Amino acid sequence: MLRIVMKFGGTSMAGIERIRHVANLVKREAERGNQVAVVVSAMAGETDRLVQLCREAASLYDPREYDVVVASGEQVTSGLLAITLQGMGLNARSYMGWQLPIRTTAAHASALIDGIDVDVLERVFGESGIAVIPGFQGVAADGSVATLGRGGSDTSAVALAAAMKADRCDIYTDVDGVYTTDPRIVPRARKLSAITYEEMLELASVGAKVLQTRSVGLAMRYNMPIQVLSSFEDRPGTMVVGDDRIEDYKMERQLITGIAYDKNEARITLTGVPDRPGSVAAIFAPLAEANVNVDMIVQSVPRAGERSDLTFTVPTASLAHSKALLEGVREEVGFQEILTDTDVVKVSAVGVGMRSNAGIAAQMFKALAGRGINIIAITTSEIKVSVLIPEEYTELAVRVLHTTYGLDAEAAE
Repeated sequence: MLRIVMKFGGTSMAGIERIRHVANLVKREAERGNQVAVVVSAMAGETDRLVQLCREAASLYDPREYDVVVASGEQVTSGLLAITLQGMGLNARSYMGWQLPIRTTAAHASALIDGIDVDVLERVFGESGIAVIPGFQGVAADGSVATLGRGGSDTSAVALAAAMKADRCDIYTDVDGVYTTDPRIVPRARKLSAITYEEMLELASVGAKVLQTRSVGLAMRYNMPIQVLSSFEDRPGTMVVGDDRIEDYKMERQLITGIAYDKNEARITLTGVPDRPGSVAAIFAPLAEANVNVDMIVQSVPRAGERSDLTFTVPTASLAHSKALLEGVREEVGFQEILTDTDVVKVSAVGVGMRSNAGIAAQMFKALAGRGINIIAITTSEIKVSVLIPEEYTELAVRVLHTTYGLDAEAAE
Protein backbone atom coordinates (compact mmCIF):
# COMPACT_ATOMS: atom_id res chain seq x y z
CA MET A 1 0.00 0.00 0.00
CA LEU A 2 1.27 3.42 -1.00
CA ARG A 3 0.35 6.84 0.28
CA ILE A 4 -0.07 9.20 -2.68
CA VAL A 5 -1.03 12.82 -3.28
CA MET A 6 -2.68 13.32 -6.66
CA LYS A 7 -2.78 16.89 -8.00
CA PHE A 8 -4.92 17.94 -10.98
CA GLY A 9 -4.47 21.22 -12.83
CA GLY A 10 -7.01 23.56 -14.34
CA THR A 11 -7.31 21.86 -17.73
CA SER A 12 -7.94 18.54 -15.95
CA MET A 13 -10.81 20.10 -14.00
CA ALA A 14 -12.34 22.14 -16.85
CA GLY A 15 -15.96 20.97 -16.72
CA ILE A 16 -17.99 18.10 -15.32
CA GLU A 17 -16.94 15.57 -17.95
CA ARG A 18 -13.26 16.13 -17.18
CA ILE A 19 -13.96 16.01 -13.46
CA ARG A 20 -15.61 12.61 -14.00
CA HIS A 21 -12.47 11.48 -15.81
CA VAL A 22 -10.35 12.68 -12.90
CA ALA A 23 -12.63 10.83 -10.49
CA ASN A 24 -11.98 7.61 -12.41
CA LEU A 25 -8.21 8.13 -12.08
CA VAL A 26 -8.60 8.67 -8.33
CA LYS A 27 -10.86 5.61 -8.05
CA ARG A 28 -8.24 3.50 -9.85
CA GLU A 29 -5.60 4.42 -7.29
CA ALA A 30 -7.97 3.78 -4.39
CA GLU A 31 -8.91 0.36 -5.78
CA ARG A 32 -5.22 -0.55 -5.84
CA GLY A 33 -5.35 -0.24 -2.07
CA ASN A 34 -3.49 3.05 -1.91
CA GLN A 35 -4.23 5.89 0.51
CA VAL A 36 -5.09 8.92 -1.59
CA ALA A 37 -5.35 12.66 -0.98
CA VAL A 38 -6.28 14.82 -3.97
CA VAL A 39 -5.34 18.47 -4.54
CA VAL A 40 -7.22 20.36 -7.24
CA SER A 41 -6.85 23.63 -9.12
CA ALA A 42 -9.69 25.86 -10.26
CA MET A 43 -11.20 25.20 -13.68
CA ALA A 44 -9.04 26.51 -16.51
CA GLY A 45 -9.49 30.27 -16.87
CA GLU A 46 -11.51 30.63 -13.67
CA THR A 47 -8.79 32.27 -11.58
CA ASP A 48 -8.16 34.81 -14.35
CA ARG A 49 -11.89 35.60 -14.38
CA LEU A 50 -11.96 36.10 -10.62
CA VAL A 51 -8.86 38.30 -10.70
CA GLN A 52 -10.50 40.46 -13.36
CA LEU A 53 -13.62 40.83 -11.23
CA CYS A 54 -11.47 42.14 -8.37
CA ARG A 55 -9.87 44.67 -10.70
CA GLU A 56 -13.25 45.81 -11.95
CA ALA A 57 -14.55 46.19 -8.41
CA ALA A 58 -11.64 48.46 -7.38
CA SER A 59 -8.26 49.26 -8.89
CA LEU A 60 -6.69 49.30 -5.41
CA TYR A 61 -8.39 46.27 -3.88
CA ASP A 62 -7.79 44.91 -0.39
CA PRO A 63 -5.41 41.88 -0.72
CA ARG A 64 -7.31 40.08 2.05
CA GLU A 65 -10.60 40.30 0.16
CA TYR A 66 -8.81 39.48 -3.11
CA ASP A 67 -7.78 36.16 -1.56
CA VAL A 68 -11.35 35.48 -0.48
CA VAL A 69 -12.49 35.89 -4.08
CA VAL A 70 -9.75 34.04 -5.97
CA ALA A 71 -9.68 31.11 -3.54
CA SER A 72 -13.27 30.27 -4.44
CA GLY A 73 -12.31 28.64 -7.75
CA GLU A 74 -10.52 25.72 -6.07
CA GLN A 75 -13.27 25.36 -3.49
CA VAL A 76 -15.78 24.78 -6.29
CA THR A 77 -13.73 22.07 -8.01
CA SER A 78 -12.89 20.29 -4.73
CA GLY A 79 -16.59 20.09 -3.87
CA LEU A 80 -17.54 18.91 -7.35
CA LEU A 81 -14.88 16.20 -7.35
CA ALA A 82 -15.95 14.99 -3.90
CA ILE A 83 -19.58 14.82 -5.07
CA THR A 84 -18.54 12.87 -8.19
CA LEU A 85 -16.47 10.39 -6.16
CA GLN A 86 -19.33 9.89 -3.73
CA GLY A 87 -21.57 9.12 -6.71
CA MET A 88 -19.13 6.32 -7.60
CA GLY A 89 -19.60 4.81 -4.14
CA LEU A 90 -16.32 6.11 -2.67
CA ASN A 91 -15.92 7.57 0.80
CA ALA A 92 -14.75 11.03 -0.31
CA ARG A 93 -15.05 14.44 1.26
CA SER A 94 -13.62 17.87 0.57
CA TYR A 95 -11.61 19.73 3.21
CA MET A 96 -10.86 23.44 2.92
CA GLY A 97 -7.41 24.71 3.83
CA TRP A 98 -8.71 26.09 7.15
CA GLN A 99 -10.26 22.73 8.06
CA LEU A 100 -6.99 20.76 8.15
CA PRO A 101 -5.53 23.41 8.64
CA ILE A 102 -2.87 24.45 6.12
CA ARG A 103 -1.20 27.27 8.08
CA THR A 104 0.37 30.11 6.08
CA THR A 105 1.95 33.49 6.51
CA ALA A 106 -0.28 36.55 6.22
CA ALA A 107 1.26 37.76 2.93
CA HIS A 108 -2.00 37.73 0.98
CA ALA A 109 -1.66 36.65 -2.68
CA SER A 110 1.89 35.40 -2.04
CA ALA A 111 1.68 33.52 1.25
CA LEU A 112 4.18 30.86 2.32
CA ILE A 113 3.17 27.60 3.98
CA ASP A 114 4.22 27.48 7.65
CA GLY A 115 2.92 23.99 8.37
CA ILE A 116 0.15 21.47 7.76
CA ASP A 117 -1.69 19.50 10.45
CA VAL A 118 -2.40 15.98 9.24
CA ASP A 119 -4.59 14.62 12.05
CA VAL A 120 -7.72 15.01 9.91
CA LEU A 121 -6.07 13.20 7.01
CA GLU A 122 -4.88 10.36 9.22
CA ARG A 123 -8.45 9.93 10.43
CA VAL A 124 -9.70 9.90 6.82
CA PHE A 125 -7.15 7.27 5.81
CA GLY A 126 -8.07 5.20 8.88
CA GLU A 127 -11.63 5.11 7.55
CA SER A 128 -10.46 4.18 4.01
CA GLY A 129 -11.56 7.60 2.84
CA ILE A 130 -10.33 10.04 0.19
CA ALA A 131 -9.61 13.66 1.08
CA VAL A 132 -10.11 16.29 -1.65
CA ILE A 133 -8.32 19.55 -0.90
CA PRO A 134 -8.38 22.88 -2.78
CA GLY A 135 -4.90 23.90 -3.81
CA PHE A 136 -3.36 27.38 -3.80
CA GLN A 137 -4.66 28.34 -0.35
CA GLY A 138 -4.38 28.09 3.40
CA VAL A 139 -5.28 30.04 6.51
CA ALA A 140 -3.27 32.84 8.12
CA ALA A 141 -2.82 33.22 11.88
CA ASP A 142 -5.75 35.64 12.08
CA GLY A 143 -8.08 33.06 10.50
CA SER A 144 -8.28 34.73 7.08
CA VAL A 145 -7.89 32.87 3.79
CA ALA A 146 -4.43 33.36 2.25
CA THR A 147 -3.42 32.28 -1.24
CA LEU A 148 0.05 31.16 -2.35
CA GLY A 149 0.35 33.03 -5.64
CA ARG A 150 -0.28 31.83 -9.19
CA GLY A 151 0.69 28.19 -9.72
CA GLY A 152 0.41 27.59 -5.99
CA SER A 153 -1.58 24.37 -6.29
CA ASP A 154 1.61 22.48 -7.19
CA THR A 155 3.18 23.87 -4.03
CA SER A 156 0.11 22.86 -2.00
CA ALA A 157 0.35 19.30 -3.29
CA VAL A 158 4.06 18.86 -2.58
CA ALA A 159 3.76 20.44 0.88
CA LEU A 160 0.83 18.16 1.69
CA ALA A 161 2.77 15.11 0.46
CA ALA A 162 5.73 16.05 2.67
CA ALA A 163 3.53 16.65 5.73
CA MET A 164 1.73 13.32 5.43
CA LYS A 165 4.94 11.47 4.56
CA ALA A 166 3.59 10.29 1.23
CA ASP A 167 5.49 7.90 -1.01
CA ARG A 168 5.19 10.30 -3.93
CA CYS A 169 3.27 13.25 -5.34
CA ASP A 170 1.64 12.75 -8.75
CA ILE A 171 1.13 15.97 -10.73
CA TYR A 172 -1.41 15.47 -13.53
CA THR A 173 -1.24 18.06 -16.33
CA ASP A 174 -2.08 18.45 -20.02
CA VAL A 175 1.34 17.04 -21.01
CA ASP A 176 2.56 13.51 -20.45
CA GLY A 177 5.89 14.33 -18.85
CA VAL A 178 8.99 16.51 -19.03
CA TYR A 179 10.62 16.76 -22.46
CA THR A 180 14.13 17.69 -23.52
CA THR A 181 12.59 20.86 -24.98
CA ASP A 182 9.29 22.20 -26.28
CA PRO A 183 7.94 19.52 -28.69
CA ARG A 184 6.07 22.24 -30.58
CA ILE A 185 9.43 23.65 -31.67
CA VAL A 186 11.39 20.40 -31.89
CA PRO A 187 9.15 17.47 -32.91
CA ARG A 188 12.02 15.07 -32.12
CA ALA A 189 12.22 16.20 -28.49
CA ARG A 190 12.37 13.21 -26.15
CA LYS A 191 10.33 12.60 -23.04
CA LEU A 192 12.57 12.06 -20.03
CA SER A 193 11.93 9.02 -17.85
CA ALA A 194 13.48 10.91 -14.94
CA ILE A 195 15.11 14.21 -14.07
CA THR A 196 16.83 15.49 -10.93
CA TYR A 197 15.34 18.12 -8.67
CA GLU A 198 18.19 20.49 -9.52
CA GLU A 199 17.69 20.11 -13.27
CA MET A 200 13.92 20.53 -12.99
CA LEU A 201 14.38 23.58 -10.76
CA GLU A 202 16.70 25.20 -13.30
CA LEU A 203 14.43 24.34 -16.24
CA ALA A 204 11.38 25.72 -14.40
CA SER A 205 13.24 28.92 -13.55
CA VAL A 206 14.27 29.56 -17.16
CA GLY A 207 10.96 29.00 -18.89
CA ALA A 208 9.81 25.36 -18.72
CA LYS A 209 6.13 25.48 -17.70
CA VAL A 210 5.55 21.90 -16.54
CA LEU A 211 6.07 22.49 -12.81
CA GLN A 212 5.99 25.59 -10.65
CA THR A 213 9.44 26.56 -9.32
CA ARG A 214 8.43 26.75 -5.65
CA SER A 215 6.99 23.24 -5.74
CA VAL A 216 10.22 21.77 -7.13
CA GLY A 217 12.29 23.56 -4.49
CA LEU A 218 10.00 22.20 -1.78
CA ALA A 219 10.22 18.67 -3.18
CA MET A 220 14.01 18.89 -3.20
CA ARG A 221 14.07 20.13 0.39
CA TYR A 222 11.99 17.19 1.62
CA ASN A 223 13.26 14.65 -0.94
CA MET A 224 9.69 14.06 -2.12
CA PRO A 225 9.48 12.19 -5.47
CA ILE A 226 7.23 13.89 -8.00
CA GLN A 227 5.70 12.10 -10.96
CA VAL A 228 4.52 14.26 -13.89
CA LEU A 229 1.66 12.56 -15.75
CA SER A 230 -0.99 13.37 -18.32
CA SER A 231 -4.61 13.52 -17.22
CA PHE A 232 -5.67 12.58 -20.74
CA GLU A 233 -3.28 9.80 -21.82
CA ASP A 234 -2.57 6.61 -19.93
CA ARG A 235 1.20 6.69 -20.51
CA PRO A 236 4.28 6.59 -18.28
CA GLY A 237 5.30 10.02 -17.07
CA THR A 238 8.51 11.58 -15.79
CA MET A 239 9.88 11.11 -12.28
CA VAL A 240 11.53 14.07 -10.55
CA VAL A 241 13.88 12.65 -7.92
CA GLY A 242 17.13 13.21 -6.05
CA ASP A 243 20.47 12.75 -7.77
CA ASP A 244 21.05 9.58 -5.75
CA ARG A 245 17.98 7.92 -7.31
CA ILE A 246 18.30 9.06 -10.90
CA GLU A 247 20.14 5.92 -12.01
CA ASP A 248 17.08 3.88 -11.00
CA TYR A 249 15.30 5.41 -13.99
CA LYS A 250 18.06 6.12 -16.52
CA MET A 251 20.42 3.71 -18.25
CA GLU A 252 22.89 6.51 -19.00
CA ARG A 253 23.31 10.17 -18.09
CA GLN A 254 23.21 12.88 -20.74
CA LEU A 255 25.58 15.83 -20.30
CA ILE A 256 22.66 18.15 -21.06
CA THR A 257 19.15 17.25 -19.95
CA GLY A 258 17.11 19.92 -21.66
CA ILE A 259 16.87 23.20 -23.56
CA ALA A 260 14.45 25.85 -22.29
CA TYR A 261 13.52 29.33 -23.42
CA ASP A 262 11.81 32.28 -21.79
CA LYS A 263 10.34 35.21 -23.70
CA ASN A 264 9.40 36.95 -20.47
CA GLU A 265 12.65 38.95 -20.51
CA ALA A 266 13.27 42.64 -21.04
CA ARG A 267 16.70 44.18 -21.51
CA ILE A 268 17.70 47.43 -19.85
CA THR A 269 20.91 49.24 -20.80
CA LEU A 270 22.22 52.22 -18.86
CA THR A 271 24.76 54.21 -20.86
CA GLY A 272 27.54 56.38 -19.50
CA VAL A 273 27.69 54.86 -16.01
CA PRO A 274 30.53 56.53 -14.02
CA ASP A 275 33.39 54.21 -13.11
CA ARG A 276 33.47 54.79 -9.37
CA PRO A 277 32.72 52.71 -6.25
CA GLY A 278 29.04 52.56 -5.39
CA SER A 279 27.61 53.30 -8.83
CA VAL A 280 26.40 49.77 -9.49
CA ALA A 281 25.11 49.35 -5.93
CA ALA A 282 23.07 52.55 -6.27
CA ILE A 283 21.52 51.21 -9.49
CA PHE A 284 20.45 47.83 -8.18
CA ALA A 285 19.45 48.81 -4.62
CA PRO A 286 16.04 50.28 -5.55
CA LEU A 287 15.29 47.30 -7.78
CA ALA A 288 16.08 44.90 -4.93
CA GLU A 289 13.92 46.87 -2.50
CA ALA A 290 11.03 46.62 -4.98
CA ASN A 291 11.57 42.83 -5.33
CA VAL A 292 12.43 43.13 -9.04
CA ASN A 293 14.27 40.00 -10.15
CA VAL A 294 17.42 41.05 -12.02
CA ASP A 295 18.92 38.22 -14.04
CA MET A 296 21.64 38.71 -16.63
CA ILE A 297 24.19 41.46 -15.97
CA VAL A 298 26.90 42.64 -18.38
CA GLN A 299 29.11 45.69 -17.81
CA SER A 300 31.54 47.01 -20.39
CA VAL A 301 34.32 49.24 -19.07
CA PRO A 302 36.66 50.41 -21.89
CA ARG A 303 39.42 51.55 -19.51
CA ALA A 304 39.70 52.21 -15.80
CA GLY A 305 38.12 55.53 -14.98
CA GLU A 306 36.08 55.77 -18.18
CA ARG A 307 32.28 55.61 -18.31
CA SER A 308 30.72 52.23 -19.05
CA ASP A 309 27.49 50.69 -20.32
CA LEU A 310 25.58 48.40 -17.95
CA THR A 311 23.11 45.88 -19.39
CA PHE A 312 20.81 43.60 -17.41
CA THR A 313 17.45 41.85 -17.73
CA VAL A 314 14.23 42.00 -15.71
CA PRO A 315 10.87 40.26 -16.19
CA THR A 316 8.85 41.99 -18.90
CA ALA A 317 6.06 42.74 -16.44
CA SER A 318 8.55 44.64 -14.25
CA LEU A 319 10.01 46.78 -17.05
CA ALA A 320 7.92 49.92 -16.60
CA HIS A 321 8.34 49.87 -12.81
CA SER A 322 12.08 49.25 -13.14
CA LYS A 323 12.50 52.13 -15.56
CA ALA A 324 10.67 54.49 -13.18
CA LEU A 325 12.88 53.41 -10.28
CA LEU A 326 16.04 53.94 -12.33
CA GLU A 327 14.90 57.40 -13.40
CA GLY A 328 14.70 58.19 -9.70
CA VAL A 329 18.43 57.53 -9.19
CA ARG A 330 19.70 58.90 -12.53
CA GLU A 331 20.96 62.14 -10.99
CA GLU A 332 22.53 60.38 -8.00
CA VAL A 333 24.36 57.81 -10.12
CA GLY A 334 25.11 60.09 -13.05
CA PHE A 335 24.39 57.71 -15.95
CA GLN A 336 23.26 59.18 -19.28
CA GLU A 337 20.45 57.14 -20.93
CA ILE A 338 18.06 54.30 -20.20
CA LEU A 339 17.55 52.04 -23.23
CA THR A 340 15.04 49.18 -23.18
CA ASP A 341 14.26 46.23 -25.44
CA THR A 342 11.55 43.59 -25.10
CA ASP A 343 12.34 41.76 -28.35
CA VAL A 344 14.75 39.37 -26.65
CA VAL A 345 14.60 35.80 -25.37
CA LYS A 346 16.63 33.81 -22.86
CA VAL A 347 17.68 30.35 -24.09
CA SER A 348 19.21 27.93 -21.60
CA ALA A 349 20.95 24.56 -21.60
CA VAL A 350 20.55 22.62 -18.35
CA GLY A 351 22.23 19.45 -17.13
CA VAL A 352 24.08 18.08 -14.11
CA GLY A 353 26.71 16.77 -16.54
CA MET A 354 28.16 20.29 -16.67
CA ARG A 355 29.71 19.74 -13.26
CA SER A 356 32.27 17.28 -14.55
CA ASN A 357 32.60 18.22 -18.22
CA ALA A 358 34.34 21.30 -19.58
CA GLY A 359 33.43 22.95 -22.87
CA ILE A 360 29.61 22.88 -22.59
CA ALA A 361 29.34 26.67 -22.84
CA ALA A 362 31.86 26.82 -25.68
CA GLN A 363 29.73 24.33 -27.64
CA MET A 364 26.72 26.59 -27.21
CA PHE A 365 28.54 29.72 -28.34
CA LYS A 366 30.04 27.97 -31.36
CA ALA A 367 26.71 26.45 -32.44
CA LEU A 368 24.89 29.79 -32.21
CA ALA A 369 27.69 31.64 -34.00
CA GLY A 370 27.52 29.07 -36.80
CA ARG A 371 23.93 30.13 -37.44
CA GLY A 372 24.67 33.84 -37.22
CA ILE A 373 22.91 34.30 -33.86
CA ASN A 374 24.36 37.14 -31.82
CA ILE A 375 24.65 36.72 -28.05
CA ILE A 376 23.67 39.82 -26.07
CA ALA A 377 24.32 38.56 -22.53
CA ILE A 378 25.37 35.38 -20.72
CA THR A 379 24.73 33.95 -17.27
CA THR A 380 25.72 30.61 -15.77
CA SER A 381 25.19 28.42 -12.74
CA GLU A 382 26.75 25.11 -11.80
CA ILE A 383 24.38 23.18 -14.09
CA LYS A 384 23.07 25.87 -16.46
CA VAL A 385 24.24 28.17 -19.24
CA SER A 386 21.83 30.88 -20.44
CA VAL A 387 22.20 33.35 -23.28
CA LEU A 388 20.12 36.35 -24.23
CA ILE A 389 19.51 36.60 -27.97
CA PRO A 390 17.14 38.48 -30.34
CA GLU A 391 13.64 36.98 -30.05
CA GLU A 392 13.39 36.34 -33.80
CA TYR A 393 15.97 33.55 -33.42
CA THR A 394 14.15 31.67 -30.65
CA GLU A 395 13.08 28.57 -32.57
CA LEU A 396 16.30 28.33 -34.58
CA ALA A 397 18.42 28.57 -31.43
CA VAL A 398 16.39 25.92 -29.59
CA ARG A 399 16.57 23.50 -32.53
CA VAL A 400 20.29 24.06 -33.07
CA LEU A 401 21.19 23.55 -29.41
CA HIS A 402 18.91 20.51 -29.08
CA THR A 403 20.82 18.86 -31.94
CA THR A 404 24.24 20.11 -30.80
CA TYR A 405 23.88 18.40 -27.42
CA GLY A 406 22.60 15.13 -28.92
CA LEU A 407 19.07 15.38 -27.54
CA ASP A 408 17.14 14.61 -30.74
CA ALA A 409 15.14 11.39 -30.61
CA GLU A 410 15.85 8.72 -33.20
CA ALA A 411 13.61 8.97 -36.25
CA ALA A 412 10.65 6.59 -36.13
CA GLU A 413 10.99 3.60 -38.39
